[in-house]
Order: sequence, then structure tokens, then C-alpha cells
Amino acid sequence: MTVAESPDLITTRFDGPAPEVSVSTDMIKRGLFVAPLLVAVCAVIWGGDGVWSSMYGIAIVLGNFALSAALIATAARISVALMMGATLFGYLIRLGLIFLAVWMVKDASWISLPALGSTIIVTHLGLLFWEMKFVALSLAHPGLKPTRAANGS
Repeated sequence: MTVAESPDLITTRFDGPAPEVSVSTDMIKRGLFVAPLLVAVCAVIWGGDGVWSSMYGIAIVLGNFALSAALIATAARISVALMMGATLFGYLIRLGLIFLAVWMVKDASWISLPALGSTIIVTHLGLLFWEMKFVALSLAHPGLKPTRAANGS
């Protein structure tokens, strides 16, 4: 009986398509699609400050998704070990960036913190749950589920 040689995590890298980028891009498109609705709801509840705060919150969330995909895709092209580190520490760094983005504007005259907080939470969770419907949980189709046109049926 022979033991299969395990790949080296430092030198192994992914050269194929990046499913995280396609998932993130899809989420950003959906976020831009629902953004006017979120802004309108915040305008009704919090007025003009709610509009600006909601737009700022949506930008933070969509930027967070784009940064996440960029970090993972870039690190995966270098090594698997770096990808794992970028995934773990990238999450912590992105949380810190979101905190910093909110902290920098907390005293601004145009900000409504309830509108900003609500937008960040609702947009993050809403887009993640919405995207679950479109993500393929299969190694045969990593990333988004194939469409009927792509299947040929």
C-alpha cells in the first residue's frame, strides 16, 4: 500500500477561473438593483440624511464584497496557503475597514447612524441570503449555478 503524495500548500496554486469573483460580481449587480429601494425606504424614514447614509452604507457593503473576492482570487493565484490566510485575515481586515468607514463619518452632519447601520446590516444579510439561491454547492460547477442556456437544455 502506498501513501499518496500530498500537495505542498505553499507551492500549490489555482490557475482556473475564480468562482468567488463571479459570485461577488453577481451580488454587486443585485445590490445595485435593490439600492434605489433601500435608499427610498431610508428617505421616507430618516429624510435627506437617511438618503446619504443609505448610499454610503450600500457603497461600504458592495466594496466589502468586491474586496473580499479580489483578496481571495489574487491570493489563490499565488498559493493555497496564502488564500487561506487571505480568507481568514481578510475577513478581520474588512471588518476593521467597515468599522473605520463608520467611525470616520459618525459625527458628520449628513449622517444618520440608524440609517447607516440598518443599511449595512440589511444589505449584507439580504444579499447573502438572496445569493444563496444562485450559488451552486457542487464541485462540478463552483460558483454560480449554470443557467439553462449554458447547459444547452
